[in-house]
Amino acid sequence: MAKILITGGAGFIGSHLAERLLEIGHEVIIFDNLDPFYSTEMKKKNIDIIGQKGNYDFIKGDIRDYGKIKKAMEDIQVIFHEAAQPGIRASMENPLKTNEVNIMGTLNVLYAAKEMGVEKVINISSSSVYGEVEYLPFDEKHPTNPISPYGVSKLAGEQYVRVFHEIYGLSTVTLRYFSVYGPRMRPDLATPIFTNALINNERATIFGDGEQSRDFTYINDIVNATERAMKTNNIDGEVFNIGSGKRVTINQIFEILEELLGKNIDPVYVEKKKGEIRHTHSNIGKAREILGYHPKFNIKKGLKNFVEWNLENDFYE
Repeated sequence: MAKILITGGAGFIGSHLAERLLEIGHEVIIFDNLDPFYSTEMKKKNIDIIGQKGNYDFIKGDIRDYGKIKKAMEDIQVIFHEAAQPGIRASMENPLKTNEVNIMGTLNVLYAAKEMGVEKVINISSSSVYGEVEYLPFDEKHPTNPISPYGVSKLAGEQYVRVFHEIYGLSTVTLRYFSVYGPRMRPDLATPIFTNALINNERATIFGDGEQSRDFTYINDIVNATERAMKTNNIDGEVFNIGSGKRVTINQIFEILEELLGKNIDPVYVEKKKGEIRHTHSNIGKAREILGYHPKFNIKKGLKNFVEWNLENDFYE
């Protein structure tokens, strides 16, 4: 069993990953600054839930603080670098913070990992690195031309990861997540916004015509793929798409949620936001072949799970 550090471990994806790693017997350290980008109370709830799976250590710290992140790596064997400043719109409003966290923070993590002799770093990136479609579905060789500061920052982080592997011999893997959803997800994303609007008999807002599509990937599949990246040998320096391999439109998402909740409330359509990619759709052939990754949750099954969880919990209150 490994001693593992998860940066951003109090967040949506990081906390689910921490639960899984504790379940299978690893020693887990969570490193998180509890940034108030969204409710810190939600992150504290995540931490409480993690604690139900086993003992772990929590370090409140910022990946922009090199000394603190380096100290947190004492005796660490594997790092899951989940910490980031999320949000395409947030990156357009404050590109400096996005740059500091996602580029300088990632550089701190990599340099500290090299200095501390960490055995493996799994870096988390995003489908936002691809930019607008040249062909669908995206494979890992699709051109990377991001159209938001967020996408640029994640691509820059990937390049640092590549260089640290090639120059310093650091064992690294990069996973490009596609539109992760599920219980405890960030409240500012479409699925919880639509769900809670419908529950409250309110009209949800859809940006653009709603025909933009996304490769929505359920959290359990994301955790499974991320765990596999740790266990798989001889993949140093590789980049993998981690998605569902399917795409659905925002209108379809809304319609499925209406059906699940027994509602019929027309949304309000407003002008689309800048920086938003029109379509995402992952080619996951490489992850299937090398990692043995096979997503199990289609969009209806995943949304049903999310809606049931949402109705049973007061997580967003």
